[in-house]
Amino acid sequence: MPKIRCVYVYLPEDKMIRRGLEALMAALGPVETVRFLTLPRRRRLESVRRHRQWQASLDQEWFFDQVFGARNEQGTS
Repeated sequence: MPKIRCVYVYLPEDKMIRRGLEALMAALGPVETVRFLTLPRRRRLESVRRHRQWQASLDQEWFFDQVFGARNEQGTS
């Protein structure tokens, strides 16, 4: 049995946007499409807020040691 190989080519961004808008317009109509596109992005802002809180409470030296290894271990074999 021959193997079927799928090759996917990404749409150019302008075509993707146009098709997305056309799909929204067909499914929701013009008023709800605009409403959908202008919904507030609460989840994203909440994520940024939590990340900033985490950064503020972070012990930078400890974090770097955890990620990159303790400073006294660097350069030793």
